[in-house]
Amino acid sequence: MNRKGGDGTPDFENFTLANLTVEVFGLKEGLNDVFLLSNGIIVCLMQCGFACLEAGAVRSKNTTNIIMKNIMDIFISAVAYWLVGYALGHGHGNPVFGGTYFAGVGLPAGRRAHWFFHCVFAATAATLVSGAVAERCNYIAYITYSAVISGLIYPPATHWVWTEEGWLQKLGYQDYSGCGPVHLLGGVCSFWGAFLLGPRIGRFEKKRNNKQSETIMGHSVPLTGIGGMILVAGFLAFNGAALGSMANPDDEDTISRVIINTVLGGSGGSIVMLAVCKLGLFGPPAWSFSLTLNAAFIGMVSVCASPDKLDMWAGFVSGASTVPIYLLIHHFMIWNKVDDPLDAVAVHFGGGFWGLITGSFLAEDGIFYGATYDSAMVLLLRMLGALVIICWATCTSCIMFLTLKFFGKLRVNQEQELRGLDISMHNEPGYPPEGWLPLQPLPLRNESEALMNHKNIMNSESYFSERL
Repeated sequence: MNRKGGDGTPDFENFTLANLTVEVFGLKEGLNDVFLLSNGIIVCLMQCGFACLEAGAVRSKNTTNIIMKNIMDIFISAVAYWLVGYALGHGHGNPVFGGTYFAGVGLPAGRRAHWFFHCVFAATAATLVSGAVAERCNYIAYITYSAVISGLIYPPATHWVWTEEGWLQKLGYQDYSGCGPVHLLGGVCSFWGAFLLGPRIGRFEKKRNNKQSETIMGHSVPLTGIGGMILVAGFLAFNGAALGSMANPDDEDTISRVIINTVLGGSGGSIVMLAVCKLGLFGPPAWSFSLTLNAAFIGMVSVCASPDKLDMWAGFVSGASTVPIYLLIHHFMIWNKVDDPLDAVAVHFGGGFWGLITGSFLAEDGIFYGATYDSAMVLLLRMLGALVIICWATCTSCIMFLTLKFFGKLRVNQEQELRGLDISMHNEPGYPPEGWLPLQPLPLRNESEALMNHKNIMNSESYFSERL
């Protein structure tokens, strides 16, 4: 309470119930804003996870390029979202587009936390493409697609889904934290980016005296693993804060349920994939790290449609059921020679689309609990929303990527790709040879002489006085 008398003590005489109501309301709004801001910062740290994940999954000659992309993704997306993105996504307008708050003009102070949280959502949607086009995308193309996706492609989809005047929202489309507008949209953009870029040099060439295609390995599994663990932690904030508040009645129950189901979704995907790999159902028997990590990601993505309505067993089942979806899309991409180094399409397109289906079946009011008209309509509307988002992302991303390709700005040339983007585009190698020069060995001395010198040093008064 800020109302105090002349001596600094609370002025209870002039304090009314109306004043108390205003104070409590202000406190709740403040708590909700800090909740969004703090979790938005954690979601922003997912860029660090993406940077490590992608850098470890590519060759060492392209690490600076990957790190540079993920750092600038935050700032490029922020500018694009500030200028047009938030206005199109959350401004007041019509059922298709918002039309207020361009460049932040007229944005109320009470919506600044909302702006920041959705800004980092937009940056996340844009950065999904980075892994799919790694090691051969021109940096000009990266700057372009990062700005266009976060500023023009992603925001309208969020307007349809998450605002009261959005046309999909009005129809009854339900999507808690972005199976459609974040993951499905990002996966579609990733597919067309990888497809129109073409594969990396040597990716699908045949090995000598072997019918199998050449596999291009990343340079650091530990770096990829660290990035993966950061992303898992960030994902909890991503889903947990999607409610937008923490001080309203039952908010704590919803938030805890969402976070638990997100963890269990990742558990289901990773554990089932681990068993599948060890049993040798898809390749030689092994405890595969990369496949298990991606299965954890797609499992967490799959619960995004209804994490607030899933029982704990349903969260696990939703994640576990994504394994065949991931493997199907993973091999589909290889069979069609679409090079996706990070499997962004399998994880985000597959997880996003499948999550809209499993959420419709496994939610507490879903088809599994009773095939009613209402539960069937939830599934039907989600499929309609998925179809619209796929078409929107396909049309807009193809226009963007084909325009870049027409002007010769989509892909680096062969010499640059073979040399590595760190040198050819940034002139800053991720692992400079000068930093790895071995130390020259010290000349060997007589053992007794070395021992005598050591005793002299230890017995000298200056040795101890310098350390007091």
